[in-house]
Amino acid sequence: MKYLEYTPLDCINDFLSDVNLGERTIKGCLEAYSCKHTGTDKKLSLSLDYEILDYLGKSSDTDSSSPVEYLSSRSSRKTLIYLVLTLYHMYPDYDFSAVKAHQFFTEESWDSFKQIFDTYMFEASKEWVKKNEGSPLLDTLYKALDEVVKLAECEIYSYNPDLDADPFLERGSIWSSIFFFYNRKLKRVVSFRFYCLSNLAAEGFLTDELRYEEDDEIFNDMDM
Repeated sequence: MKYLEYTPLDCINDFLSDVNLGERTIKGCLEAYSCKHTGTDKKLSLSLDYEILDYLGKSSDTDSSSPVEYLSSRSSRKTLIYLVLTLYHMYPDYDFSAVKAHQFFTEESWDSFKQIFDTYMFEASKEWVKKNEGSPLLDTLYKALDEVVKLAECEIYSYNPDLDADPFLERGSIWSSIFFFYNRKLKRVVSFRFYCLSNLAAEGFLTDELRYEEDDEIFNDMDM
């Protein structure tokens, strides 16, 4: 997977780097990747494929909750592996399981994405309009994504892991969403993570840090 630079994504990323709304801050990041293997991708891809095939060999398709039918398709496995490889590039220190990750991916439509975006990014969108005096944030996002991955040809996936399997969880996190826009023909994927953090929790964390530093200074000054 090769990281791709696109100017249309940059202006949105600059805006979403820090949208301060008083008691909370909304952040977001768009990243585009080519699905061509680079570096250790090939080895990792083979490892993920082996993991899936091993799982299929031990599973029974009589289990209604089993993803056997989906994973039995080579095309579906390939898509899943690309999505997991994208997660690895976003969070290289986290060990993702392909089979477990599959349970957290949901295929979406642009309308379902739009509904989630409008709900969670309503206030951020108002800030965008104030600063840009024109096109709504969602329209700008649509045009940028369409330029990079041609939305009409895209498969859209959301990723919603359990709390104990969420590499994106941060201190003070209120909510978090991540979507993938995958164009099979172009072999290109764009990830879009947007999330909300409590400024109060962040400030409390900083206060604790300062207090611990002060305590360390006091103990260091004492003659033991």
